[in-house]
Amino acid sequence: MNTKTLFLAWQDKRGEVSRPWFPVGRLDVEPSLYRFRYIHGAKRAEKETGFPPLLDFPNLTGDYQSSELFPLFRNRIIAPGRPDRADYLDNLGLPENADPVEILSVSGGYRVTDAYEVFPKLERDTDGSFICRFFLHGYRHVNETALNRIEDLKPEEQLYLTLELTNPATGLAVQIQTTDYHMIGWTPRYLVSDLARAMAESPDKYTAQVVQVNPQSAPMKQRVLIEMSGYWDPQHEPMKGKDFQPLVGD
Repeated sequence: MNTKTLFLAWQDKRGEVSRPWFPVGRLDVEPSLYRFRYIHGAKRAEKETGFPPLLDFPNLTGDYQSSELFPLFRNRIIAPGRPDRADYLDNLGLPENADPVEILSVSGGYRVTDAYEVFPKLERDTDGSFICRFFLHGYRHVNETALNRIEDLKPEEQLYLTLELTNPATGLAVQIQTTDYHMIGWTPRYLVSDLARAMAESPDKYTAQVVQVNPQSAPMKQRVLIEMSGYWDPQHEPMKGKDFQPLVGD
């Protein structure tokens, strides 16, 4: 049975400088079952910042199951009847028949009214290869020349990835640069550990390119869609660290 997995991340927005993100929950999706469990990242967030459990899922050791997508996730998906749905899906690089998991995997389920974000579990093939798509992060922090360069990006344009070891917000980060060396932003934080491993293990086998550049009217978090491919050692299982492990087993 093909189970798809999404993770839920939470940001502690109370800090003036550091506003750390924590992976806190896991949604496993099967054809007729949705299952939500908290993961060890939630316990770490609770210990370090006082993370409050969600109203929909009040027990950190609960095992929540439903035949329908939970409202917390369903409310982060554009409604089928919205007149702007086609444009929204086009900004995500998705067809009109995209399912909720596909939409959340690319959009991140971002809402200005809360501190949560959704991201998909990275998957690898049997040979260790992987492909992932994500939106460019943090470009509002780059210089004006780089911002202008973003406007000139074209679909299928090749990009460089570079490890940043001393990012003031996250420590380790993965920068995204154009081939003429403009630093235009970063990969999402939840990808950094696994992407850094792929870059170290197979430095000549990873690539990144622009999928599409959305108009300035698109949400800030959905301007530049990027695709990366690479390889891990076939024994490596992405997103398997302690933070990602469920607090309740199978």
